[in-house]
Amino acid sequence: MSGENQQVDAFRTPDAPPSPAPVPAVPAEPVPVAGQPSRARRLAVPALYLAGVAGAFAYVGAVDPNEPGHYPVCPLFRLTGVLCPGCGGLRSAHAFAHGDLVAAFGANALAVVGYFVFAGFMALWLVRAFRGGPTPRIVLRPRYWWALGALALVFVLVRNLSFGSALAP
Repeated sequence: MSGENQQVDAFRTPDAPPSPAPVPAVPAEPVPVAGQPSRARRLAVPALYLAGVAGAFAYVGAVDPNEPGHYPVCPLFRLTGVLCPGCGGLRSAHAFAHGDLVAAFGANALAVVGYFVFAGFMALWLVRAFRGGPTPRIVLRPRYWWALGALALVFVLVRNLSFGSALAP
């Protein structure tokens, strides 16, 4: 033992553990924390969601909803003639998949806002999964859900009135 270690050991009580081993000069491989999944496993779920949405956009981008017979007609529109909040969503997704944001916004503005909200949520989820953080959750108080419902109702009302015809597909 060197002189410095002898001094430290001289003051050690009989019940105390021995002094720690010297630290190696080369850092050891990172050891995953017990119970924490690997990075690939953490990224698997958000990547599968993203792949599913990309596949849906690819299908809608390939099969034009502007041509009749490919997709069903909105039942609310067929029965009442009223445009629901989702009417024009497929045409919007088709235009969005082709990079035409103006046409996508014209077909369904609410859907385009939803695309960007989804993209932000997915980016947050992927970053957190990559870094090992918690999975993001959408937790809203009831008043915010009511506000979103009111926003959708206002959207429906405005797009079905003559002055809001710019929002109709």
